[in-house]
Amino acid sequence: MKIGFKRNKADRKLLKVCGATTKADVELLAGAGADLVGLWHGVADGPAEVSVEQVTTLAEAARATGRLEPTLVTFLSDVEVLRQIIDRTGISWIQLHAYQMPAMIRALRQSVPDDLTIVKVLHLKNGKCLERPLIKAYENAGVDVFLLDVVTSDGQIGSTGQRLQAGDVADLVPSFSKPFLLAGGISAHNSGDYETVVRHPQFQGIDVDTGARNHSGRFERKNITDISRGWRTARYVEVA
Repeated sequence: MKIGFKRNKADRKLLKVCGATTKADVELLAGAGADLVGLWHGVADGPAEVSVEQVTTLAEAARATGRLEPTLVTFLSDVEVLRQIIDRTGISWIQLHAYQMPAMIRALRQSVPDDLTIVKVLHLKNGKCLERPLIKAYENAGVDVFLLDVVTSDGQIGSTGQRLQAGDVADLVPSFSKPFLLAGGISAHNSGDYETVVRHPQFQGIDVDTGARNHSGRFERKNITDISRGWRTARYVEVA
């Protein structure tokens, strides 16, 4: 089973949880209602960084659940290195979570299988999208999905736990035509703050990390199931 925007046109919302590092994490996420699991590789000093060997093992474990789609989450921009990782791991989703340029994405698209879903993060700082001038070029280069996330005042990107404002998201969405996922401070109790975002036809789901964990930094099943219920993203749709 695969989850893919290109092949699935059904109106369904996804729950992606980032930062799994063990098979136990993967099994917990599958049981808690997640659809995609983010595996960090090439994220400098990332707390959930794993090796290519671990990505391979965890991706196999995710697929074995019959539910989870593994997603490579990376800051890397070397197309050949990424192609080798994709070939080795069988990953069919990749999230480019840094400032990769459209030319790099075009080269990646040309060197990988057609069914690879490329997710490009768009970073908002103080409500303004840093990549806004490049959005059309990203779309033309082969991006399938955008993920909207916060960059902090000191430049931190990824798993910041800081929230996007619904008005800033609403202002940005008309600038692109692709589906999008929402990240940044997602919790079980704040979906109502994003009512206009959730109703948008391009909205495809949420991406969580900090909100899925307990005070010790470990994934907490209740947190994930509560988020899933709160955002009504637990329903899984099989893609032929």
